[in-house]
Amino acid sequence: MDVLFWLAALILLLIIEAITVGLTTIWFAAGALAAILAGLLGIGIIGQVLLFTAVSLALLIFTRPIAVRYITPHQIRTNYEDAVGRTVKITARVHNINGTGTAVLNGQEWTARSKDDRITLEEGTLAEVVAVEGVKLILVPTERLTLQKQE
Repeated sequence: MDVLFWLAALILLLIIEAITVGLTTIWFAAGALAAILAGLLGIGIIGQVLLFTAVSLALLIFTRPIAVRYITPHQIRTNYEDAVGRTVKITARVHNINGTGTAVLNGQEWTARSKDDRITLEEGTLAEVVAVEGVKLILVPTERLTLQKQE
């Protein structure tokens, strides 16, 4: 009867792991498998529970960090991470109080805000990206105030 309990626990834990794919319940499923083997070898319920607990915790503590490192997909960098430190051209007046402003970065128009609410950035000026918050570029004025038109 103990073996059937552990078998049911093993199946339930594997189903939960398959649904969540979080590498959490798989370690307890391995503990349930160890308890099944202990039950088949005639070890009593207290021994089965102790073995389940020991195997589950040992696997969780010692192997999960390694497995997560190799199984979890590597984070893919997006273009916004490279935006910080870049110079952009203001395409619409950046005024934080009015909630207006856009700038062009890599040929794409972004919503732009000044880092300092007291500073307004005029259309045609250049600014430096100091942060990205959501889909907004946070800007500070650059020393080059305007683009010089080549005529």
